[in-house]
Amino acid sequence: MKVKSMLLTALVFVAVASYGQYSGQSYAPNVITTAVPFVSIAPDARGGAMGDCGVASEPDVYSMHYNAAKYVYLPSKLSIGLAYSPWLRNLADDMNLAYLAAAYKINDRSSVAASLRYFSCGDIEFRDDHNQLIGVYKPNEWAIDATYSRMLGDYLSGAVAGRFIYSDLTQGQVNDAKPGISVAADIGVFYKRPVEWFSSMDADFSWGVSITNIGSKMNYNGMSTKKDFIPTTLRLGPSLRLHLDEYNTLAFNVDFSKLLVPTPPARDVMTGEIIAGYDNNVSTVMGMIQSFYDAPGMGYNYNTGEWEYYGKFYEELCEINIGGGVEYWYNNIFAVRAGYFNETALKGNRKYITVGAALRYNVFGLDVSYLIPVNTVAGTNPLENTLRFSLSYNMGAKKG
Repeated sequence: MKVKSMLLTALVFVAVASYGQYSGQSYAPNVITTAVPFVSIAPDARGGAMGDCGVASEPDVYSMHYNAAKYVYLPSKLSIGLAYSPWLRNLADDMNLAYLAAAYKINDRSSVAASLRYFSCGDIEFRDDHNQLIGVYKPNEWAIDATYSRMLGDYLSGAVAGRFIYSDLTQGQVNDAKPGISVAADIGVFYKRPVEWFSSMDADFSWGVSITNIGSKMNYNGMSTKKDFIPTTLRLGPSLRLHLDEYNTLAFNVDFSKLLVPTPPARDVMTGEIIAGYDNNVSTVMGMIQSFYDAPGMGYNYNTGEWEYYGKFYEELCEINIGGGVEYWYNNIFAVRAGYFNETALKGNRKYITVGAALRYNVFGLDVSYLIPVNTVAGTNPLENTLRFSLSYNMGAKKG
């Protein structure tokens, strides 16, 4: 069993590396866009240091973003967290994402948690049609949510969450524009149990599945009937935690994620008619279902000036993002982390390495992470060369 598990781990990381080899630069990218992308940003430094992994990693106060079902496994009675991520630091010094979370363990079988996410666009100058300054405003977006997590069996837990999303990007300074509002829900399951795969050490194996931001489409214009999808996301993956000895633990995490949002169809350049794929102006539920089979499978080739077919199934696979992360703890006091995130060129081409560390002292914890873009062709990553911070307070935490 030890050989099989080691081989499986190796294959997963080989898959992550090989998946990113397709350059796809000769084709026009068919990127799926949504409203309020800020709710998709990993808010915490821990997940941000492990390739944005978190659906099956060890639970913490920031689990809401990845999989709320993990909250019932928290080792603390009460946990509070505050995270801060500068945004586009190379271009502006007043854009950021702030995140506040709290979790309370009711008993060994149930927990509740809530979080507030706030994204500030900084100071933005608004000007009229004659380029005259109207004023300086601070566009912002925020989301507030709450969840209930409960054990469903000896090793399996589940959770449901509700979320309210508010996006005010125009501050009332654009005609017919209004703040965007959406109500959404999350569902998730989490499985964790000790395994005897290694004769020389104890180990825990876990897996998780979550669907986040299942909610109403958003409209910024009261006069328009067309609405934008919010980033409904399916996330799943395994985690293996090795207790090397009394003081040292090592965990491997892998996340597969996919937007459950319709793929834009291929349209005729002259007429705008759909020549491949499906109409993406559908309901939220239909969009989630359609997202599994609606890829047009063809793209415009810049080199030849013609449409070329590369396959629907291939494009559907390209819509799956892969993140892998490793976390090492010494005596549950100090940790170092590293990870890698890959998105294919056809769907955005985000590729980056992440590193980070953590320090725990009594009931307090500090996490930091740093992002290093691998592919600079796609443009600057908003979190490039930026330190991110997370603070945590855990009352009644147990070692382990």
